Amino acid sequence: MTTLPKNKFKQWLNDSDKVPVGTWLMTASPNVAEAIGWAGFDYVVLDMEHVPIGVPEAIAIMQAVAGTPTELVVRLPWNDPVIVKRMLDSGAQTLMFPYIQNAEEASQAVLSTRYPGQGSRGVAAVHRASRYGTVANYLQQAGEEIAVILQLETPEALAAMEDIAAVPDIDGFFVGPGDLSAAMGRIGDIRHADVQDAIKKAVAKSQELGLPCGIVGAEPELVSHYRELGFRFVAVGSDMSMMMSRAKEYVGALKGSVVETADSGVY
Repeated sequence: MTTLPKNKFKQWLNDSDKVPVGTWLMTASPNVAEAIGWAGFDYVVLDMEHVPIGVPEAIAIMQAVAGTPTELVVRLPWNDPVIVKRMLDSGAQTLMFPYIQNAEEASQAVLSTRYPGQGSRGVAAVHRASRYGTVANYLQQAGEEIAVILQLETPEALAAMEDIAAVPDIDGFFVGPGDLSAAMGRIGDIRHADVQDAIKKAVAKSQELGLPCGIVGAEPELVSHYRELGFRFVAVGSDMSMMMSRAKEYVGALKGSVVETADSGVY
């Protein structure tokens, strides 16, 4: 029998000396995901919320990343127990739940990742997560290696952080700066003083509550600033934004012009 794979990302969340650096996967390409996996990032986020990636495509990307040194986080399309069950059975160990607003939604997220007795996850024996039935006592051990990250994206969610943090088995928060700026009436203006102040208060509150908090930024300078504020895991850009940035650089060099696109960050 084989052993249950250890969740290195979950271990990092409990290691105050490690601030993992990641990026987003938005091309939906296993080949690109595999290449990014060899680029040196500590982790990558497979985005099922804003990218047309279903379970079969997600499995192909997870298989591609599994052969690299990089850890994988799955951002779900929604706080849906059916999707959670299918992604856990497919082998995901770290799940990011978008748009969590209160303790009730947080509790639903956690319960959907645990088997009966601790939660409501449906039971199947032979799937990718159990190494097709070869992991001894998978049903009893699975919850130990699952990490639940809750994405906070509105002022209301930030105001409810203390109540949300009281829900058992939450492993961390993630501040979504794009949606937060929109909810604050500053859509697209992440660097606005009010938005940045809300972000600063959020990471300070997470430290007070003893839960690690992550964030994403469009470029290294902004992400370095977030790291200095105390964010415990950070991400920069995406595979798509890096590709477009390089493409625009080449076009500009050869044509003497710059192709304008939207902000290269992810939210």
